[in-house]
Amino acid sequence: MEAMRTVEALVHLIDDPDEHVFEHVRGQLKSYGRDAIPYLEGSWEKNEFGLLHQSRIEDLIHEIQFDTCKEELRSWRTSSSKDLLDASIIIAKYQYPDLDVQGIRDEIERIRQAVWLEINEHQTAFEKIKVFNKVFYEMCGFRGNTRSFHSPLSSYVNTVLETRRGTPLTLSLIYSVIAQSLKIPVFGVNLPNHFVLCYMDENQTQRLLDNENKFGVLFYINTFSRGKIFYENDVTQFLRKLQITPDRSHFEPCSNTIMIQRMLTNLITAFQHVGNLRKVNELNELRSLFSD
Repeated sequence: MEAMRTVEALVHLIDDPDEHVFEHVRGQLKSYGRDAIPYLEGSWEKNEFGLLHQSRIEDLIHEIQFDTCKEELRSWRTSSSKDLLDASIIIAKYQYPDLDVQGIRDEIERIRQAVWLEINEHQTAFEKIKVFNKVFYEMCGFRGNTRSFHSPLSSYVNTVLETRRGTPLTLSLIYSVIAQSLKIPVFGVNLPNHFVLCYMDENQTQRLLDNENKFGVLFYINTFSRGKIFYENDVTQFLRKLQITPDRSHFEPCSNTIMIQRMLTNLITAFQHVGNLRKVNELNELRSLFSD
């Protein structure tokens, strides 16, 4: 109760013309974190303050939400699990603070259940992916967003689940999260100019056919092309066209941290295309959390 009265009193001082007073008030309100947001929003909606007051409230709410996003990403980075869906939700909340997180998890579970009903332990890896693709692309309608590839909407997990259109990275993220929850060994591969998935050869099936299988991968999956299967030689040819010397990282699974870094990079590029410098700067700050 005392904290509530303090926050309410501070809110009334937001439009103080003295910059030193405002900076003190700003710092105090930010120290309350998300708890201060309802009072800031309530003040904005219920009271007829001037434009300066409203502008400062908008900025404060955004600063608090951005600071929360940074703190959650820092915690994720140092966590032992580094859950992909958790990190993608944190990044989505940067753009959509009132995000329905449970709605995202429910939709992921709904798709998972649809795949689970169609697969069984007697199917081969190829058969499982064929079934997965049928559910993911035909039943659920996921597609690569070829018309608006650089749209920010294609890089947030919530909007991709809503529109069923995404980038290679976001489609791969959702695909792999669901596959791994079903014990299907599908992981991200951080190819230049593209992002794909690999199906790990857990049973060493490929070694029976190819003793030179250095990467432990059975095959690769292009989620941007309706789950098309391809192989190591195709990766090599793709890199050759880009005039890039092949490296192990182009053929093996990358870490979840690298996937999240790339998601942030994609968003930076997307907002550069629409000329939103503030978003670009903030996303660069989020990406810098992974730089050391």
